[in-house]
Amino acid sequence: MQFSVRTTEYQKNTMLSICDADLLGKKIIQNELTMHISESYYGERFVGIDEAKDLLKNSSIINMVGKETVSLSIDLGIASKNGVKVISNIPFLIVFKM
Repeated sequence: MQFSVRTTEYQKNTMLSICDADLLGKKIIQNELTMHISESYYGERFVGIDEAKDLLKNSSIINMVGKETVSLSIDLGIASKNGVKVISNIPFLIVFKM
């Protein structure tokens, strides 16, 4: 399992953009809503599951897209199913850790 990630430092916090690798470069469309999973936002590098877990645990702001990514964050206790939104059967979630 691979994930595409980009990390950014923002006001002394680590911001993580992470998606299932197979979604990189795709557009998700539902009604008038379009989400582009762009390489410029999510495509800094590819990581395996162990590094993805570490990044999810150690990031303060997380923008995530994809079934594998969202499921992993729920399994780690970082996210809740209640916060997950779905566009064209693709889950996405934004988490701010306090």
